[in-house]
Amino acid sequence: MPNVLSWRCAGAVLLPIWLALIPTAQAAPGFPSTNVAWQAAAVDADVDRAFAQARAEKKPVLLYWGATWCPPCNQLKATFFNRQDFAAVMRNVVAVHVDGDRPGAQKLGARFKVRGYPTVILMSAEGAEITRLPGEADAPQIMAALQAGLAGGRPIRTVLADARAGKPLTANEWRVLAFYSWETDESQLVPAADRAGILAELATRAPAGDSETTMRLWLKAAAASDDGKGMKPDAALQARVQRVLADPALARTHMDVLVYGADDMVRLLSDEESPQRTALAAQFDAVLARLQADASLSRGDRVSALMARVAVARIGTPKETLAPTLPEALLRDVRELSARMDREITDGYERQSVIPSVAYLQGQAGLWADSDALLKANLVRSHSPYYLMGQLGSNARKQGRKDEALRWYEQSFEKAEGPDTRLQWGAGYLGALVELAPQDASRIEKTAAQLFTEAAQDKGAFYERSARSLQRVGSRLQKWNADGRHAAVMQRLQRQLDGICPKVDAADGQRAACERLLKPAAGKSA
Repeated sequence: MPNVLSWRCAGAVLLPIWLALIPTAQAAPGFPSTNVAWQAAAVDADVDRAFAQARAEKKPVLLYWGATWCPPCNQLKATFFNRQDFAAVMRNVVAVHVDGDRPGAQKLGARFKVRGYPTVILMSAEGAEITRLPGEADAPQIMAALQAGLAGGRPIRTVLADARAGKPLTANEWRVLAFYSWETDESQLVPAADRAGILAELATRAPAGDSETTMRLWLKAAAASDDGKGMKPDAALQARVQRVLADPALARTHMDVLVYGADDMVRLLSDEESPQRTALAAQFDAVLARLQADASLSRGDRVSALMARVAVARIGTPKETLAPTLPEALLRDVRELSARMDREITDGYERQSVIPSVAYLQGQAGLWADSDALLKANLVRSHSPYYLMGQLGSNARKQGRKDEALRWYEQSFEKAEGPDTRLQWGAGYLGALVELAPQDASRIEKTAAQLFTEAAQDKGAFYERSARSLQRVGSRLQKWNADGRHAAVMQRLQRQLDGICPKVDAADGQRAACERLLKPAAGKSA
């Protein structure tokens, strides 16, 4: 299961739409909102038509890539896509929606270099990327980032190159760089390992008069430094972070960076088990507590602030610790906010966004019984209950309840809908079987065979997320058979693939990927 604290839904295992209780005021099925003329796209021809319209009407294109079950996608639907100012701006933009479970959509993912849900890209009518929007930011900030991209209009690659070359940029172009979604860049502009250093480089070049842009670049650089691997802290950076922590208005402005990078910045800026770390952690906790109580933030953002407090409190605690020692006041906040969110939320999109995060938060705080109870109570209220079933499986797995975990994983796979989602959930279920019940060869074979059969029916099965799900299946099966004990099962599955792979399109390496699924890497024995 994914770490729900992460903003993006990456290659995870989660789940169809049954017992849906979505109010009629929400978007029509399949579209992110009702206030924008979204065009559904699943194949190249759909997107090509949208760009042809954009060229004819001299409009840019906004492409949204998401999935029904994805909590951050539902956060955007609940807080951003439904805004009237967004709808007003989109009258002059061609809006394209790619649902990752539409047949062919994963090929579009490869075309536009998108992997994690959600990804939102503003493009010129000619197909050049202007920017990727920071979906983790506060909705008004996302709106401002979109407007800056529309005002600038130049491709982000050109803007970045000019900034690094010392060429002059407009204020809007600097804002585009500061609010670019580096987390969904997929190393197009900058290799992930170089991100922190380049963000720091941009911060040194940003205009001194634009303090918000400059500060955001510094904070993003610090948060991206991966426990000190990347940008090295110095007195100037320490002073910048202290300035933000000491100023409630600045902390509110940079809320998303503080929330999603709090524990990373504490690790970066202080030594392990030092008085400095204790003091810095306390400062971050106070700021995050204020954000948690800020009624101007969405419920999802307030929950994220509390999640960040728990993450900071857990620094130094092994990730696998099920019952961390946390302050009683913090545990009380977790219990109170969790009950409040479950009680107050009526919007279906918001519920699918917030409740999984709350359940994850409860687990991180060691409140496993609360987490299980919340997830079970919300199964009939979720438009994607299989996601919650997957979380229940993860909870049981972490606590050593193997049979219960496998039952939840199996149910989540059975209920999952959509070709990409089913391959993701199926890969997760198979992975759990291999780990928790390796002796159950018949069940493992049956699940793998079902996944291969479903892949054969999906022309996009060997693109992007679907391809990675199948690769996980193959690698787990190879590991399961490392000693050759299950050679007969592997031979039967290989024969199944031998009938499937020749029918897979050879373009883009799809057929080759199919043929490699059960074959060990060169130089290694099966």
